Amino acid sequence: MSEVDPVGAGDGPGTVETPGSVVEVRTSASASLIPTIRAVASDLAARADFDLDAISDLRMAVDEACATLVDVAAPGSSLRCTFDVREELIRVHAEVDTGDAATPVSTDTFGWRVLQTLADEVELEANGSGTVGIRLHKRADAAPR
Repeated sequence: MSEVDPVGAGDGPGTVETPGSVVEVRTSASASLIPTIRAVASDLAARADFDLDAISDLRMAVDEACATLVDVAAPGSSLRCTFDVREELIRVHAEVDTGDAATPVSTDTFGWRVLQTLADEVELEANGSGTVGIRLHKRADAAPR
């Protein structure tokens, strides 16, 4: 099951999200549904006039973040991904329930390094309550960092 919930979205095709628009996507925590979230990320970035390199970086960063979280998700849990579209910036927060407060997400992997390279900011959130999240920010220009 996939659900897209636009909050404050534009009026239709071709409209740009106003600064501070939020879109939330909720799917089963399954690798087979990550392309849906990746497509939403790409579409939001394109509508916000991100350049092609930044769109590609955001799409791959969202893919890597979601794949990382799906790997530690509890069976039957949901993957929640929120996109906060602002002028020149998209903030992404993805999270899953792990079912165990001690479930680790490693930040010393090749995948985590790729994620840090693709996004302008990346942060792991593990609050000890069995929910793990990744926050990332991507700016509209893909200038070297």
